[in-house]
Amino acid sequence: MITALWLLAIQGIIGAFDTLYYHEWRARLPAGGSGTAPELKLHAARDFLYAALFGSLPYLAWHGIWAFVLAAILLAEIMLTLADFVVEIRARKPPGGVYGGERITHAVMGIIYGAMLANLLPVMWRWRSLPTALAPTETAASEPLRWGSAVMACEVFLSGARELYAALGMPHGGWPWDMRKEER
Repeated sequence: MITALWLLAIQGIIGAFDTLYYHEWRARLPAGGSGTAPELKLHAARDFLYAALFGSLPYLAWHGIWAFVLAAILLAEIMLTLADFVVEIRARKPPGGVYGGERITHAVMGIIYGAMLANLLPVMWRWRSLPTALAPTETAASEPLRWGSAVMACEVFLSGARELYAALGMPHGGWPWDMRKEER
């Protein structure tokens, strides 16, 4: 389980880089209006799932039926990612497409996610046969890993809220990228 948690933490760090550098700085997705709204909605949904993972896995064991709920969350994340691969092609066509480095970043994240799943699934297999409960984890995760995961849970939740806000076309949702456009 510790390996799965460290891989999830690495995924979070690379995901933060992807969001801040490619989505915010380079592509300025929140300022893309209706053209990037479908991609932002997918990102927001995925961010909320990651917030649940970062906020729970270092602290809670998903026993019994909860193991199947966790499996559904992991599967939903995969489905949202696959949908995002298709949607971002359309959304990013006008500004010139998805950046090459961003594609590489996404591929690396996919590999890390697969490795994380390979380490988490055997644990979930054991959890499914236990009485249903969200129990305090027996994993000896270090305090820095637990705190880092808690911080990532908050950050990815806020990122999802920002992306959803922008996708819904709310006032100043593209800030800071389209200040002049919103003032009109």
